[in-house]
Amino acid sequence: MSDTPDSAVRTYIQNHRAAFLADLADWLRIPSVSAQPDHAGDVRRSADWLAAKLAETGFPVTEIWPTDGAPAVFAEWPSGDPGAPTVLVYGHHDVQPAAREDGWHTDPFEPEIIDGRMYGRGAADDKGQVFFHTLGVRAHLAATGRSAPAVNLKLLVEGEEESGSPHFRALVERHAARLTADAVIVSDTGMWSETTPTVCTGMRGLADCEIELYGPDQDIHSGSFGGAVPNPATIAARLVAALHDADERVAVPGFYDGIVELSERERELFAELPFDEAEWLRTAKSYGTLGEAGLTTLERIWARPTAEVNGIGGGYQGPGGKTIIPSSAHLKLSFRLVEGQDPDRIEQSVCDWVAAHVPAGIRHKITFGAATRPCLTPLDHPALQSVVRSMGRAFGRKILFTREGGSGPAADLRDVLGAPVLFLGISVPSDGWHAPNEKVELDLLLKGVETTAYLWGDLAATWHSA
Repeated sequence: MSDTPDSAVRTYIQNHRAAFLADLADWLRIPSVSAQPDHAGDVRRSADWLAAKLAETGFPVTEIWPTDGAPAVFAEWPSGDPGAPTVLVYGHHDVQPAAREDGWHTDPFEPEIIDGRMYGRGAADDKGQVFFHTLGVRAHLAATGRSAPAVNLKLLVEGEEESGSPHFRALVERHAARLTADAVIVSDTGMWSETTPTVCTGMRGLADCEIELYGPDQDIHSGSFGGAVPNPATIAARLVAALHDADERVAVPGFYDGIVELSERERELFAELPFDEAEWLRTAKSYGTLGEAGLTTLERIWARPTAEVNGIGGGYQGPGGKTIIPSSAHLKLSFRLVEGQDPDRIEQSVCDWVAAHVPAGIRHKITFGAATRPCLTPLDHPALQSVVRSMGRAFGRKILFTREGGSGPAADLRDVLGAPVLFLGISVPSDGWHAPNEKVELDLLLKGVETTAYLWGDLAATWHSA
């Protein structure tokens, strides 16, 4: 009896496993740290390496796309089938800084395989999860006998995600005609755990700002002037106190306007996850939960907007006392956003809120960083069901659903290209993104390969039957 498509996929992956891991290790040796200018050449070298490897994989089009910062890699492999859907895969090839003295047990840029795990910076975030698409598409071709994928397959792998993707939206807008797609697959996310495979259906957006408050032109005597002029440090404290109400809701007027509320179905899906709050608190190095009233912890961190004080300062910080009214104080705030919230509108609401709380005699300045928009995949979208089916085939079990509390550039792709965004990742919390001893579980990495080997055919069939 001939191999079934699934067994053919698994056989192909097993036969090419060693070469695949050797190539990934070779890529991880390139310290493509976008945040450090002295590694700019390495980021470029990483892009060149990936473009060459994608060409070797079989992509007939591979290009390096420059930006005002680090380069991105674009690749394209047309299906040749009339009516085939076009799928764009997003990831990034830059990595976080890493040094042995940070607490690594191995050289972060000399990957090692230990007990079924590959250790090295970028192993999970995000080179490993980008690279599994190379073996996945080859396994798809081998199992189906095709000479090209069942979908028109495109890849866009940026080089500045770990630096906030400052040039990414402009890149997407400039190349929108080349990037047009029916669906976007983001492979820069993860699963619930090693034993609970999940699909992420949304990421929160982000807006952050620094508020500078100025009072006297210099520090002044608190006995001679205190009680008669406004104190910037006091005003900073009042702003912090006014940020939330008694139910821990953000008290900025208009903050919740237009948000997409969590559905009862999503609440039921979140409840299926094996969530242990005590264990979660241990991971958070915290001793109790606190947040918006009437919500579970997962609902708070995945599906609700937040405001956090990231830093506060002003006045004398040295030993002993110094009886002054400080000349200035400052706050750093960040706001996680959910679907329906527009960062520009939130920024204006924050500006209006600050102005309403700052008294005469205090000058203030607000500086916002680059914002990230939220992104949500509808649970009933056919392409999401393709991802779930493909993961279910690879893992041999029911796939559950999560969201992500963090933020990324996925919404830029959705907004510019007008295509739904789907998340496909196999990383797990123990992989240690951004931390010392980052690793990827090799069994899960190969499940990612297998998932993509099934996905392209499933998506093509879904599109043709729609």
